[in-house]
Amino acid sequence: MAVVITVPICLLLVVAGVAVFGRAEALGDAGTTRSEVGLSLRIQALVHQLQRERGLTNGLLGGERGFRSSLTATRKRVDSALRRIRSESAVAEVIQRHLQRLADTRVAADEGSADRTATLTFYTTAVDALNSVDPVAESAAGADLQLRKGLAALRELATAKESVALERGLLNGVFAKGGFHGSEYQTFAEVRATRVAALARFRQVATPSQLAAVKQAFSTEDAKRATASEGRAEDAADGSALSADASSWWAAMTVLVDDLYAVQQSVGDDARDRTDQLSRDAEIGLAAYLAAGIFMAALVAGLAAFASRSLTRPLGALAGTAHDVARRRLPATVARIQQSPPVDGELFASTDAPETTDSGLFAGAVEIAEVAACLRQVEQTALHLAAQQASLRRNTTESLANLGRRNQNLVRRQLGLITRLEHKELDPDALAELFELDHLATRMRRNAESLLVLTGQNPPRPTAAPADGLEVVQSAVAEVEHYRRVVIAEVEPVRVRGHAVADVAHLLAELIENGLTFSPPTEPVEVHGWYDTEDHAYCFAVVDHGIGMSEADRERANARLSGAGEEGLLSAPARFLGHLVVGRLTHRLGEGTQVHLSETPGGGLSGLLAIPGRLLTSAEAASTSPPPISPVVSTLLNGFRAGVARAEAQSNQGASS
Repeated sequence: MAVVITVPICLLLVVAGVAVFGRAEALGDAGTTRSEVGLSLRIQALVHQLQRERGLTNGLLGGERGFRSSLTATRKRVDSALRRIRSESAVAEVIQRHLQRLADTRVAADEGSADRTATLTFYTTAVDALNSVDPVAESAAGADLQLRKGLAALRELATAKESVALERGLLNGVFAKGGFHGSEYQTFAEVRATRVAALARFRQVATPSQLAAVKQAFSTEDAKRATASEGRAEDAADGSALSADASSWWAAMTVLVDDLYAVQQSVGDDARDRTDQLSRDAEIGLAAYLAAGIFMAALVAGLAAFASRSLTRPLGALAGTAHDVARRRLPATVARIQQSPPVDGELFASTDAPETTDSGLFAGAVEIAEVAACLRQVEQTALHLAAQQASLRRNTTESLANLGRRNQNLVRRQLGLITRLEHKELDPDALAELFELDHLATRMRRNAESLLVLTGQNPPRPTAAPADGLEVVQSAVAEVEHYRRVVIAEVEPVRVRGHAVADVAHLLAELIENGLTFSPPTEPVEVHGWYDTEDHAYCFAVVDHGIGMSEADRERANARLSGAGEEGLLSAPARFLGHLVVGRLTHRLGEGTQVHLSETPGGGLSGLLAIPGRLLTSAEAASTSPPPISPVVSTLLNGFRAGVARAEAQSNQGASS
């Protein structure tokens, strides 16, 4: 009872502790993610101002002096945004590496001594470095799907916005200069491709409202004017002069960039709101788990203590009663049932009624009294089951036989249909598939016949004409799964009588299937056949090179194959049903038919089937000059004779004793 009380409480405390820890961890992660989303938005504010400074600087270097006043105001906003994030460790290294030369670059741009391409590259490299900083990537790895999609949308929108801003700055200088120079057009094409790809990825993770906001940003009059200017830039790919107004281009693109930045801020606000909601949910969940854990621990402890007091006294009496039923009353009653003759199909009709249990022992414990009553019911049910077992087995066997006959009839009809389809089919590929289906149906027919054999029924396969030994082997091979691995080594001519052809083929198929199952998939299974003049019998040998069997297992298997095993259809393990099928077929083929397993020289297992001369036609049974047998066959035959001799000696010894 101490275990009953302690173990559930400990398990409950462990589960509650894990749940509380998970909620606390989720609460901490939500707070961290919220602060990091705020940092990401501050970084994007700096990126937005740097993008504006880049475009104005590029236009100034291209010769557009009207940008100077706007550039001065933009630089102040860049410095202000830079001061707000300079102390953050996540971006300190990026600022140190990529914005250290910002002051020198500004001086060179003001003096007109800076290279326009190099200056554009400086700003672009800094913006790319800032965009690559993702402070929420690690902490949001375990976040919910909505937050992950929001953060992904924020990243993709930042990439698309950078492409738009870079295009604005690049073409600002190009329009001010009057045309493309050097590799500027290639850069322009790459920037546009990057924008298209980023927007495509954004559409996969964005919400409908976010998609509508981006669509609205690209549908304004300024965006349309910018698109028209882009078209003129595309037509100047050959380096021809451009007659576009840099100021108009800058104004239109700035509106588009500002609109995209507004969408970006909205997406960031959505992500931050989601983290707030997750934080609140985590707080509520933590409090609920704590309260539930304390309540459940107290409840389980109280219930366990109450149950222990209720069970302690009557359990001793119940255990005594169960001992009496299990060790004395039930075995004695079952023994009387088994020794009594049946009366009108009820073996227990003359058996004395079982003793009753004193229910007064369990007064005051209703549940224990019910268990005692159940024990009495179990006792009586066991007696009924012992009496009904024979009837149940007979009914089960008849049902299985009926099912086997039904399956066999269906498979026979299926084979007939497949045969007709094969005769009509001209397409080689379709014909090959029909052949494969024919093979599967043939295997199904063997399984149905195996079921009939196990239930003691004669399979209703029509009596065939006498068949050659090679035809019997080929019929057996056609009924196994991996028939391509079977090698028909040497089969001497013989004619098997018609009534035995089906059973011999079925028996061989079971032996071949066993060899294929317990041998490597790369090793073949060999089939030999020869006439044994000494025993006046025809022998088939199925030789594999697989895992083999121990001597004890082989002796038990040979007992089953000879039909001498005690196991039946309803008691034998499923893996030995094939052995029982072989044993039943051996018994049905009559006296002189023998099956024996022996070791294969070099490793593996060999099964040898000996068919007496009465199952062969007279011409083959009277053959007196068979060709010499191979050494492998001779070894198998000697092992078979020795094994049969040992089995007969053991049988005679058991009979005499």
